[in-house]
Amino acid sequence: MSLRLRLTLWYTGILAITLLIFGIAFYVFISMKTEANNEQMLEHQGKLAVSQIRLIPQWNVFTLPELNDFKSAGVLLQANLTNGKTVKSNNFGGKLLFDQTSSFARAEKEISWFSTAKQDEYNLLIYHIRMESNQQIIGVLQVATEITNDLNFLKNIRTVLTILSLLAVLIAATLGWFLARRTLRPIEHVIMAANRIERGTDLGQRIEHIGPNDEIGRLTNTVNGMLSRLQSTYRELEEAYRTQRRFVSDASHELRTPLTTIRGNVELLEKVWRTGEGKQDMQMTMEAMQDISQEAARMSRLVNDLLALARADAGHEIELSPIKLLPIIEEVIRKAKFLPHQAEWRHGDLHDLENVTVRGSEDYLQQLLFIFIENAFKYTKHGYVQLDIMRLDNQVGIRISDTGIGMEPEQIPQIFERFYRADTSRGQTSGTGLGLSIAKWIIDEHLGSIEVVSKKNEGSVFIIWLPEIYE
Repeated sequence: MSLRLRLTLWYTGILAITLLIFGIAFYVFISMKTEANNEQMLEHQGKLAVSQIRLIPQWNVFTLPELNDFKSAGVLLQANLTNGKTVKSNNFGGKLLFDQTSSFARAEKEISWFSTAKQDEYNLLIYHIRMESNQQIIGVLQVATEITNDLNFLKNIRTVLTILSLLAVLIAATLGWFLARRTLRPIEHVIMAANRIERGTDLGQRIEHIGPNDEIGRLTNTVNGMLSRLQSTYRELEEAYRTQRRFVSDASHELRTPLTTIRGNVELLEKVWRTGEGKQDMQMTMEAMQDISQEAARMSRLVNDLLALARADAGHEIELSPIKLLPIIEEVIRKAKFLPHQAEWRHGDLHDLENVTVRGSEDYLQQLLFIFIENAFKYTKHGYVQLDIMRLDNQVGIRISDTGIGMEPEQIPQIFERFYRADTSRGQTSGTGLGLSIAKWIIDEHLGSIEVVSKKNEGSVFIIWLPEIYE
């Protein structure tokens, strides 16, 4: 059973029960009111008649005068005496039903009572009242009125109420079906949109809703919001999948080159030593061994970088503690002199670093700085590479600048992507393209930020900002 049909049945059922209760209450009220009016009128006429009737004793027999003086329009009077005599008003040609034994016996217990009777084609309401003389019951006076019209009126009311109730229920069912369909139309749109999404991959579907911000409106907005989040998540998953495929492809490419070199040199060594030429040409042998050693070291660096990024992807958090920054910078400056480089290595005044404390890891901060310094040496053949210190509010900046080959502005947003190489040949300089990705992770773990300014053929500037803490 559909929700629309259930709602319609609920509307119709509630209305039907309401109309039934209302109709019964209304009918009972009209019926009781009509009956009460008739009984009140008969009781008044009966008491009036009893109070004005005079009993005349004659020959020890009680007789009654004519009752014509007490008749009323639509009211019939009849006196039934214990001596067997019956006196009635002239406006009634017949005779009221009267059970002498039971009526006189009841009159001994009750002063008055009501009863109904059907006589010929008439329906009568009869009021019985006891007549007494000298504290003796001499008879029962019956005051009656015809209630046929009243009964017909109540019957007509029942008929009208039944017809109107059925008509109201029918109209309510029709309107309920229409309103339920209109009210539930947005839910049908939700279902159709969900079906379209299920059949395809278009998460851009949205549900149109024109109307008040009621429950249906809020449901529509919630579903649209859910679809937006699903679309965003789906895009992120697709991007992550593409990044993963590119990562695997680049890693395979980077590993293939040293493996090929090592394999080629091993085959060469095996060949020359098998033929006996290795003893005569030691220089060739040494060169091959050096190539193998260099490529193995390159593979080791690549594997270490991949492991570092894997830890970052797994949510590894660097353990941070308050440390003095000056000793770390001095150690990096000292060790940087021994790195392979052609450009001049210099640094600025470190006076601003006195008593500067940051929350970080000494090993990771050194690794971070060496990544930028090694990159600067790698891409700077002439000129200099320089380290300077900057201060801004509650942050300390480590500025590493060079006069190397620089980058185009559109390349800067991509340099922190894995395996990205600004040199399009990917062979002009050695490297894996993972260093800056690791550097960005270290900076984020230290709650820092980085600024990059570069110009093609003029050089680059990297400023690492770290929040300063006060002990």
